[in-house]
Amino acid sequence: MHALVVDDSRTIRRIIGDMMRTLGFEVSEAGDGVEALERLAEIETPDILLVDWNMPRMNGIDFIRTVRADIKYSDVAIMMVTTETEMERMAEAFVAGANEYVMKPFDKATIADKLHILGVGV
Repeated sequence: MHALVVDDSRTIRRIIGDMMRTLGFEVSEAGDGVEALERLAEIETPDILLVDWNMPRMNGIDFIRTVRADIKYSDVAIMMVTTETEMERMAEAFVAGANEYVMKPFDKATIADKLHILGVGV
């Protein structure tokens, strides 16, 4: 199983990456949506994308819309992992193509539960 973690915070990427590795995933990382699109072109299609909302160059919503516009990634699960807590933001993420939504702060059990709901890896 392969996960791509997309977040402008190196610390958050490390935390999520470590969680995903303990759950049995190989992990790739990107610091924003533009870099994540570059990573997608370099790696085999991941099983899950864990995406932050607020990032430079290309934010998480624009990244998700771009990914969902490509038929190659239609089956990839996308989990938004963000500090955005408003219901309107959550709705916007789902409309853009996110499958799940996790608000920071979170723990490994929350991520594992969401992966289970998505039927990814666990």
